[in-house]
Amino acid sequence: MASIFTKIINREIPGHIIHEDDRHIAILDINPNTKGHTLCIPKDEVDRIFDLSEEAYLDLMAFSRKIAIALEKAVPCQRIGMSVIGLEVPHVHVHLIPLQTMEDARFMNKTSMTSEEFKQLIGEIQLYLG
Repeated sequence: MASIFTKIINREIPGHIIHEDDRHIAILDINPNTKGHTLCIPKDEVDRIFDLSEEAYLDLMAFSRKIAIALEKAVPCQRIGMSVIGLEVPHVHVHLIPLQTMEDARFMNKTSMTSEEFKQLIGEIQLYLG
């Protein structure tokens, strides 16, 4: 069965898409730790990050870096944190989280955003993607 991320990639269900290329997609997390919490996902459905080929792994990191740089310019924060956990969805994904404190990285406190806020934030991030 296709993961929820594959369904977003295939446009079977909606997602707050920031950017994509032929191998990856970046979407805003629908249950964000902080404003701007983004997921970078390879389009090939692989469960565990270290099961990616070395090339696919390095490509995902380069894609994530590009998104993180734009995200940090668009969302005021101390820095962008990165996490790869992967227990909740069996499809590799990198969490990019704008951090003010270490608590923002704990997945304990969540922030809510309206559809309009998601759309506005996507536009702000895209301004820095060139």
